[in-house]
This record gives sequence, structure tokens and C-alpha cells, in this order.
Amino acid sequence: MLLMSPALDTVGHGNAQNGNASHGNTPREVAIDELFNAFNNLRVLIIGDVMLDSYVWGRVDRISPEAPVPVVNVVRRELRLGGAGNVLLNVQALGAEAIICSVIGTDEPGDRLVGQLNERCLSCDGLIRSESRITTIKERIIAGSQQVVRVDTETDKHITTTERARLIAKAKELIPTCQVVIFEDYDKGVLNAESIAEITAFANEQGVPTVVDPKKRNFLNYHHTTLFKPNLKELKEGLKLEFDVDDPAEFQQAVDTLKESLQIKGALITLSERGVYIDFDNQQHRLPAHLRQISDVSGAGDTVISIAACCVALRQPPQLVAGLSNLGGGLVCESVGVVPIDKARLKEEAIRLKL
Repeated sequence: MLLMSPALDTVGHGNAQNGNASHGNTPREVAIDELFNAFNNLRVLIIGDVMLDSYVWGRVDRISPEAPVPVVNVVRRELRLGGAGNVLLNVQALGAEAIICSVIGTDEPGDRLVGQLNERCLSCDGLIRSESRITTIKERIIAGSQQVVRVDTETDKHITTTERARLIAKAKELIPTCQVVIFEDYDKGVLNAESIAEITAFANEQGVPTVVDPKKRNFLNYHHTTLFKPNLKELKEGLKLEFDVDDPAEFQQAVDTLKESLQIKGALITLSERGVYIDFDNQQHRLPAHLRQISDVSGAGDTVISIAACCVALRQPPQLVAGLSNLGGGLVCESVGVVPIDKARLKEEAIRLKL
């Protein structure tokens, strides 16, 4: 498969001249090598709702005498970055530099979130602290490999006008230094129509592509973005449309409605067990899901958007954007909990499947 980024073309020609392909590597393997190496040169800005994921791991030996619920005997606890933070971790796992632009509280959980970023050598340059806002924590109680319950401490109210102005200014400061922007929207109030429009317009002026992982509240606010990635449920709810996903004509009409409504360049629709569909750069491809032993689907969408954004930044063809993203989303579903992609395994599988 030809790689379309000029930088990658240069690398590719160098490899061909050095005869790498003749030492057992096929041109496709060389191309995948070049792409994965090029991820290391990217700088990716993630704008949206960052939060903490808290895990309590334990075992269940009995039912509570107080209520018909399991008693979880705690074995260990763990904090991880969640929401847009999981996209940061996925982008970083791909080898790129990941930068967060978000608003969190000045509370103790906010301090712990900053600590998580620092611990993982992730930049806090785009982070804004708010005295009027709490930091979102999603606590998962897991017994064995089964999630028993999730407890959320959060707010979904919009950030203040002053905070929004600071967020937009910070995004404009960082965008010229980046190769792609990801809007990671969890409907927690960091993003709204005004900030989305102003940041997107600025990114377009700078020639920096914008890739969107939407939620319901702002679904129809992402006008003029580069690649829009809803799942099937979000697409139906966002457009207020019912359609048969297995009817190609009916489904394409829904995708066309989405593209026309938002005036976007492309759409990547995740279809769960049906795989993915991409309509981008005047190409349409529907790719089946890979058969996996599914342990947990949590965070799969974060992996998909991270891989797609890095591929878009490197101007990869739509089929590869969708294929590699689909593959990565499936791989992380084999793990319990929200985990970033394993770059080495993704590369190995991409070569094996001849993406």
C-alpha cells in the first residue's frame, strides 16, 4: 500500500535503495514499518473532557447480609487517566507526543490527575484548573474479571465564559505546533458550540486536521471538521434517524446526511460486531470486525480515534485509516479495563493481516 505523506515517501525510497525488501521484508511490511516509525514524529493535541479512572480489584466470596449484593474483598487499587486521558495514553503508546487541553478542578482529585500526567511524562501545558469545578472520577469495582458496579463523581455543567476563553486561547497557542487535533467529547461541559467552532476554524486556517469523537450534546456542532467518528448508536441518536445498517443504500444515505449536515470531509462509523465504515476522500469502505475473545469493550473507541487521528495526520488512505483503527479497537477489547494499545502487537497484527 502506498503511503501518501511526503515524509513517508522519502523514507520509503531510502529503504528501497538500501534493499530492505530483499532481506525478507515485503513492500507492505516496509510500508507498515515506515508508518509506525512516522508516528514517533507526531505531536497530537487532544481537547476535551479528561478524568480519572479508579479501579478497585477484589474477589467475591459471599453476598451481603444487608442487601442482595456481592461483598467485594479488596485486593488492590489503581488510578489511571480516563476520558480524554485514555486518548492521551493511546497516542503516547503509538509513539507520538500527546498534549491535553482541558479544564479540571483545583480539588484533590485534580491534583491526583496532574500527578498521573506527570508520572507518565505527559505535558500539562494545556491544562486549566478551575475553582468552581470538580474533577471527574469513574470508579470501577471489579471482582475477578467481572465489573460489579461503577460509581461516578462528576459534573456535566459547562465551564464558565472566562474558562472557555482561556481554553480557546490555549488551544490556539498549541495548534500551530501540532499535526492533528482530536476533539474528545464526553459531554462533561468542557466543549460547547462556541469553542468547537472557534478552535476548528483556527485549525483549518493552520492546515491542521481535526478528528472528532462526539457525544450527544455537541453532536451537531462539529461543522467543517476533517474526520467525524461516531458509533452506530450515536449516529442514530445524533441525526434522530432510524435506518437499517445492513441495507447499504439506506446506511449510505444516513452517512451522506451526516456529512451534509456538518459539512465535514469524512466520517468513520464504528459498528461494534459489524466492524467499521469509512467515507473519506471520495472513498467508501466497509470493513468487518476481527474475531476476538472480548473481555471488556471499555476504551475501545479511544483507541480507534487515536489511531485514526495519527493516520490522518500522516495523510494515509481511507482504507488503511479504517483498517488499522478497527484492528486496534478490537485488540484492546481483549483486556479487562481501559488500557492503551500495544504498539508492537498492533504492528505485528497489521503485517500478519496485510493491512
